[in-house]
Amino acid sequence: MILTICSIFNNMLNVILGHAEMALMKLTEKDSLYKRFKEIQKAAVRSSDLTRQLLAFSRNQSVAPEIMDVNRTVENMLSILKRLIGEDIELILEKSELLKTVRIDPAQLDQVLVNLVVNARDSITGTGRITIETENTSISKDYCERNIEFCEGEFVIISVTDTGHGMDRETREKIFEPFFTTKKIGEGTGLGLATVYGIIRQNNGFINVYSEPGYGSVFRIYLPSCDEKPEEGTLQENNYSEVKGGTETILFVEDENSILELGIEMLTELGYSVLSASTPGNALSLTGDYSGSIDLLITDVIMPEMNGRDLSIKLSSLYPDIKTLFISGYTANIITRQGVIDMGAKFLQKPFTKHNLARRIREVLDSE
Repeated sequence: MILTICSIFNNMLNVILGHAEMALMKLTEKDSLYKRFKEIQKAAVRSSDLTRQLLAFSRNQSVAPEIMDVNRTVENMLSILKRLIGEDIELILEKSELLKTVRIDPAQLDQVLVNLVVNARDSITGTGRITIETENTSISKDYCERNIEFCEGEFVIISVTDTGHGMDRETREKIFEPFFTTKKIGEGTGLGLATVYGIIRQNNGFINVYSEPGYGSVFRIYLPSCDEKPEEGTLQENNYSEVKGGTETILFVEDENSILELGIEMLTELGYSVLSASTPGNALSLTGDYSGSIDLLITDVIMPEMNGRDLSIKLSSLYPDIKTLFISGYTANIITRQGVIDMGAKFLQKPFTKHNLARRIREVLDSE
């Protein structure tokens, strides 16, 4: 059920994001409507982040590590985290401006942040403060000899400090055990910190906890750092001047009419010749009467009549050189596991922007 809801929601977000982006491309910061469209775009991005978290929490989001800017991730999460902890608790971010990047699945990093902040919130009675800090660090060989759970290398630290009631030694030694909780029956599952521990260890990281009764707690997450730049995410801010189009012919098939119309507008503005259809049957009828060549099929994956993979196979028999780009509100890993598309198929997840659509199209068309 949650997969279907998230897919429908992603379709709606795609329309909102797409039209907001295209409006912003025609405005300057001096225009009166620029700020309004910018706020619409930001709200839609935050909503997409929430959808991604729902998929992650339901364990329907497969692990897909990316190069991540931790500072940017935390900043984007602040509004959600503030809602989780309530108005009585102050949330502070103290970040290192020269922070290195890390390689981790974005949904996993979100889970770590949410679980640690919620755990900190639950330790505070009444008013209090939670501080998130980021910094680079080096772990030496000598340190590892004294702390056998650590490894030598370069790391990014994410610290979450609270002004809660703190923990004694006996509690500290059990907090990462599955189902261990100090909360009353029905108030906690005991899986939050166990999940954090599993995610960090899966990504070759470490956790250090310091806490004393009456003095709050500090959770320090160590993730291996790298010097690579963040990969371009689906919804990152874009430099619209770098959008690259083409003159090829594209068949766009999408059963959601609002996305179909938006896609046609985007592709036309990028310079492509566009054929469109709202169902696979219409697409096959259209191509049967079409005498020209078709360079690329962009198709939704889940549609009435037949899925996008079967449509691609049928069109390949008519156009041997045609390439295919699949789009869906589901993640690529989910629909691959279900056998709806093949492993390694070219894919773009909804919601997408014009910039990301343009970039992905060129990647597919320019590939050998």
